Amino acid sequence: MSRPAHHRSAARRGRDRRARVLPAHQGTRHATGRHTVAVVGGGIAGLAAATALAERGVAVTLYEREPYLGGRAGGWPTRLRDGTTVTMSRGFHAFFRQYYNLRGLLRRTDPALARLAGLPDYPLLHADGLRDSFRRVPRTPPWSALGFAALSPSFRMRDLPAMDPVRALPLLDVRVPDVYHRLDDISAYDFLEAIRFPAQARHLAFEVFSRSFFADPRQLSAAEMALMFHIYFLGSAEGLLFDVPRSAYPAALWEPLAGYLERHGAEVRTSSPVEHVEPADGGGFDVAGGRDEHRYDAVVLALDATGLRSLAARSQRLGDPAWRRRVARLRPAPPFLVTRLWLDRPVAPDRPGFLGTSGFGGLDNISVLDRWEDEAAIWAARTGGSVVELHAYAVDPRAARTAEQRHLVEQLHRVYPETRTATVVDARHEWREDCPLFPVGGYADRPTVHTSDPGLLVAGDCVRTDLPVALMERAATTGFLAANALLKRWGVRGQALWTVPDRGRGAVLRKAAEWASR
Repeated sequence: MSRPAHHRSAARRGRDRRARVLPAHQGTRHATGRHTVAVVGGGIAGLAAATALAERGVAVTLYEREPYLGGRAGGWPTRLRDGTTVTMSRGFHAFFRQYYNLRGLLRRTDPALARLAGLPDYPLLHADGLRDSFRRVPRTPPWSALGFAALSPSFRMRDLPAMDPVRALPLLDVRVPDVYHRLDDISAYDFLEAIRFPAQARHLAFEVFSRSFFADPRQLSAAEMALMFHIYFLGSAEGLLFDVPRSAYPAALWEPLAGYLERHGAEVRTSSPVEHVEPADGGGFDVAGGRDEHRYDAVVLALDATGLRSLAARSQRLGDPAWRRRVARLRPAPPFLVTRLWLDRPVAPDRPGFLGTSGFGGLDNISVLDRWEDEAAIWAARTGGSVVELHAYAVDPRAARTAEQRHLVEQLHRVYPETRTATVVDARHEWREDCPLFPVGGYADRPTVHTSDPGLLVAGDCVRTDLPVALMERAATTGFLAANALLKRWGVRGQALWTVPDRGRGAVLRKAAEWASR
């Protein structure tokens, strides 16, 4: 029996052969009338929406309050004490191979994705000395899970009989939105307790899958963690392979995309916060920013949870009461800290470019930027030093920030002892509290792409969608979905989308999971 056409198409493009395609709706190739859209927010979601619209002849104005694009994956210049101008950012991001729609966005200006470099592994280190690696693990489920259990020192084959197989079976057939109906009312922590997940392997689930949401596992919905298992491990054959930009984010990703948008007629306005958005008499929307106010046929709100809540509060007539109440209840995850250090000597040559850590106080990972980023590599080569970045997720909001910064550096010294004698040439400590929180029982209350007004769309990683996507890929996907909704309204052909498989990979495992959920 031959494979379905979309499977063959996925294989030709280097995707998982079972990746799911969402075909573009049909219509004209180019807008036949003049349609105007304001995209509020220049992060990944806003850039995706603006790109799909501008390519099809829609007049787009992109508003971004910061002087740079990319949102939480953006970057800005800073001057070090030694006089060097470098790019600072919100920290390391892994561009996983199953981020099909985000990678499709980047291919607009980099068809071969040559500006991305692959890191060879996703290594993990626990304070008790256990080390895990995904490098030699098979990528295709269920062999990925079995191979990991066979190779991992922290998740051992002899631990499997102690688990509750019935409660764990739903992980083998994750579907959206069904997974939320089953697991959204329990925390990630309590779910792993219930299935008796091996204690020594908890850091794998928490550090790799749970804390990626910048949240304490006791606060995070188990449905989100289960979805992460599916996307990265149990449902996709892409595995935990990922790429990183070879240059700083602006140069590698967003400046080329801004040029692409402008060549397609879009107006890109950085340093342009939007004060309010209001429905206009006679149709459309009035968008006010600074001293300017312009009218548009439609608006895409591509903001983080805090920004969306704030703009809605300032825009008293926007949306219906139910939507406004839903947006008002959005809350961010706890604060996180990114510390970047410019050291006067290199770290040991065998240190990986990225290392996930657990049990080292608040330290969640370490990146050695000069292993892959050209700007950091040039500085390290010129000075004989190194550029190291530390992350701490879900920091206690009551914690003293200066003490947390100091503690994070102390933990680096535990993990990489050679850094104890290094002199810090310069340092930057970036505190943020703007990642979305996906609390227990919160799925039904999250905003969706569509609102009660067909001209008002919402996009971003805080937006609910019935597709197996998360993090940066959720942002890109919802941005394209918002654009598609407007394009369909105007009779213009939409953007095709891809996702990882939307169900478990094996019929037998799916049947077992179905039986367990009864």
